[in-house]
Amino acid sequence: MKNLRLIASGGTFDKRYNPLNGSLTFTVTHLHAVLQRCRLNVPATITELPLLDSLDMQETDRQRVLQACVNAPESHVIVIHGTDTMPETAQVLGKANIGKTVIITGAMVPYDLVDSDALFNLGFAAAAVQTLPVGVYVAMGGELFSWDNVRKDKAAGRFVTL
Repeated sequence: MKNLRLIASGGTFDKRYNPLNGSLTFTVTHLHAVLQRCRLNVPATITELPLLDSLDMQETDRQRVLQACVNAPESHVIVIHGTDTMPETAQVLGKANIGKTVIITGAMVPYDLVDSDALFNLGFAAAAVQTLPVGVYVAMGGELFSWDNVRKDKAAGRFVTL
């Protein structure tokens, strides 16, 4: 059994719906509730970075994600990230060649809304990170992509190879 490090960096996965004004905002990560709900049997530790919409991420934010991956004592890491710029962060992590298995995942629909894909994507990432060789991958919708061969097809609402 491998210990996992989960790094929360924000994205739709962690947005919360405010019924008073209809906005989606951040408070704290959903990961603690998600881990209880999905009954993950693999030991997992959560690192919570500032939660950001990935469209608001700057290079310093991507470097913060990279540093969290490097600093994690675990060799198997899952990064929760916004989908809009997930491939850009995957590029930063992949080029760094940190010698760990890292999967970046997220959600198209926030965890706390009906029909969210957050729980499925995290479960898929948790299984995949334990079986893949060292490297950086994107896991969304039951598909795996190498860090250097992925993009978000916004028209189709899914990730595809380049």
